[in-house]
Amino acid sequence: MSKTEKIFSHKKAIITGGSKGIGKAVAIEFVKNGGSAYIIARNKKDLLAAAEEIQRACSSDTQNVIPLACDTTDMKAFMPLLDDIIRKNGTPDYLMNFVGYARPAYVQDMTIDDFRKHMDTNYYGQLVPILAMLPHFLRERRGHIVNCSSLLGFMGIAGYAAYTPTKYALCGLTESLRNELKPYNIALSILYPPDTETPGFEEENRSKPLEVMLMSETGGLLSPEQVAQKLIAGVVKKRFYIMPGQSRLLWSIARHFPRLAHVIMDGELKKARKKAAGKNKTR
Repeated sequence: MSKTEKIFSHKKAIITGGSKGIGKAVAIEFVKNGGSAYIIARNKKDLLAAAEEIQRACSSDTQNVIPLACDTTDMKAFMPLLDDIIRKNGTPDYLMNFVGYARPAYVQDMTIDDFRKHMDTNYYGQLVPILAMLPHFLRERRGHIVNCSSLLGFMGIAGYAAYTPTKYALCGLTESLRNELKPYNIALSILYPPDTETPGFEEENRSKPLEVMLMSETGGLLSPEQVAQKLIAGVVKKRFYIMPGQSRLLWSIARHFPRLAHVIMDGELKKARKKAAGKNKTR
């Protein structure tokens, strides 16, 4: 690599969920490091605005930022879109998935449709791009797939009974693919972000039960840029687990001392409910 080249020079990434939050921050970080990004999201207006912002982070005329409007849960729509990208531009080096959705609520207030919507968006929204990309990666025996789980991909808390299983599912999918695709020189990474200050997180807070809100306030809040920098550093080193902020500590506790993790979370919920009851009395 010459002195003028950057770590992702001549590299291309498809970034789903790339119009907002962590996905957009990762796209910016990727192009800052010399790459070209194809950002995919449903909302065309947000997509075009994000593409302009990401384009400003490019440092070379050889870089491209291409916005593509598509629902990644729709295999029939996504497959021809991807095939067209690859036909025109070649197989990308990375597929990075950041499609996600959360609507926290008490379990008794949710319907089966709430559970289905979470699974459709969070799991199938990342699975479909993988299935579409795999034939190309397998043919060339190279590639790197990044999936976005959550701190709640290895532990559960109140209010997230519909969300948490989808993030566990992504963890299981990525673990299985890591083993199966290693002989084909296809790398896998999984991101476990804690609470991050994104538009999606702001939307979550509108339905979040008060005690769950109080619990999350104790955990701190990362910026999308902080998460993106950690993610890119991990991808460069081909790390499988990428854990920004408090995720690594909590993952270690949950993995090695699961009973302690339950005691901690039960205690936090108890304190939050007591505090929430006090707030309700003063209203």
